[in-house]
Amino acid sequence: MYAVISDRGRQLGVRVGDVVACDPSPGTEAGKELVFDQVLLLTHEGQVRVGTPTVKGASVRGEVLGAFRGKKEVVFRFKRRKNVRVKNGHRQDYVRVKITAIDA
Repeated sequence: MYAVISDRGRQLGVRVGDVVACDPSPGTEAGKELVFDQVLLLTHEGQVRVGTPTVKGASVRGEVLGAFRGKKEVVFRFKRRKNVRVKNGHRQDYVRVKITAIDA
């Protein structure tokens, strides 16, 4: 079984047992269950169900494994001949989620 889910504007293809990185929402702690109800595509035994825009009655459940931070991105702003140079860094927060079930 395979599903494509939408998580805050990002589309993720998942199977049962996959570990994916998602953006944290309030209240996501290690050990809690997370439910993705925006399923865009669902395949099961050769049959494909495509949602318009989502598949009715389908959901994907996962268990939160823990939080981590992504790699550092360097943000450099520069204006030539104006003596403007600003260098900043950014690290995005993520949550690891293990997909436990895909409900059709």
